[in-house]
Amino acid sequence: MLVFTRRRNEAIMIGDGITVRVIRVGRNGVRLGVEAPPAIPVHRREIYEQIMAANMTAAEAPAKIDAIIERLRANQPVRGVSQLEA
Repeated sequence: MLVFTRRRNEAIMIGDGITVRVIRVGRNGVRLGVEAPPAIPVHRREIYEQIMAANMTAAEAPAKIDAIIERLRANQPVRGVSQLEA
């Protein structure tokens, strides 16, 4: 991990297109400003983790649906189908 010391209005550069600037320093935290090209998403870590979890769930859904369809074709009972009806 690279650690920087920056004061208010000072910045660091990440590559050629991302600037991270210290906007305000307070007792409970630091306010940062991030300038990045529109093609580069910028999220707080907790939001990023929620997005990744949602993507994993979405990626698993087709396999679950395929398994349910196969069970229905074989006239086997399917549990939890009511969630799909909503």
